Amino acid sequence: MKKIVIKIGSSVIAPQGELDYRFLRGLASQIKTLRREGFVVVLVSSGAIALGRPLLGVTLKDRLSLNQLQAAASLGQIKLMDVYNRIFSRLKINCAQLLLTWDDFEKRNRYINISHTLNVLFKRGILPIANENDVVSTDEIKFGDNDKLSALLASLISAGKLVILSDVKGFLKEGQLVRRIENINGELLRFAKGSSSIWTKGGMRSKLEAARIATSSGVSTFIAKGQTAGIILQIVRGEDFEGTSFVPAMRISARRRWIAFARKSRGVLYIDEGAGEAIVNNKKSLLAVGVKKVEGDFAKGDSVAVKNNKGRILGYGLTNFSASELKKNLGKKLEKEVIHRDNLAIVKQNGQT
Repeated sequence: MKKIVIKIGSSVIAPQGELDYRFLRGLASQIKTLRREGFVVVLVSSGAIALGRPLLGVTLKDRLSLNQLQAAASLGQIKLMDVYNRIFSRLKINCAQLLLTWDDFEKRNRYINISHTLNVLFKRGILPIANENDVVSTDEIKFGDNDKLSALLASLISAGKLVILSDVKGFLKEGQLVRRIENINGELLRFAKGSSSIWTKGGMRSKLEAARIATSSGVSTFIAKGQTAGIILQIVRGEDFEGTSFVPAMRISARRRWIAFARKSRGVLYIDEGAGEAIVNNKKSLLAVGVKKVEGDFAKGDSVAVKNNKGRILGYGLTNFSASELKKNLGKKLEKEVIHRDNLAIVKQNGQT
């Protein structure tokens, strides 16, 4: 089953808060063509807050509280799905709505349930349309943008491609379009900026971070300008297109993808060179004797980042000890490993797992 995740931002679907129906009709037509050619599509769409603002009676210049933003999302989500339902119904495509928070990905049973639900929709030929559940999201459980949500969904379903449609043509470095990226590193991220628009939450930095998650999960990732006619089909068919492509790494197990990307890191373990060699190159468990410093206040079973003495992330894992327990046993030999190798996802220096 060939799977594709397509993400569109508020600036594409609703420039300045007004729906771009021409774009939406073109999007629907391309998705219909993909489905006819044997592809399964998941659409991740922003736009609820932008569409809900005028319905709430607030203007473009108004700064809204969290509760007002959530109210706008509740109003706008109905309008957003109504528009999608009408447009896709004309093409005889049924739509389903998925409203998700990070909590749904962090908890293993919910994570698996999302997968099961999507598989049922795929088998029935129904188009899933996902969005962050802004109505209930708080800082604790929100993704912050739909770029990350689209990457996590692409990882979850083992998609072949993630296409992120933006209002820019791709990643620009010193004003020049970078067409192909193999290494998503800190230097690259410094060139990327967050969004300065009140309509959008992401910006190019969040797109690069999404690309890191997706490519580390073995998903080919692309950023392109959404208003370019036929851009999705160009990308999927391997045609020359104006945009940026990101090279995927070898796909790792679903469980390790969940550990590395779907779970929020609650702390950091700094380890010595010997421990780093053991877990990265020799695929060993992480032992307490190699842990030199502990940051954060985490509990047993939480996800933590593992860094070397230079501060570079080596991986993420589920710890068998709380932060307080580890701090009492730094550098000691314990009977139980700090992170078992089955619960450890190694991340290489270029950001790929």
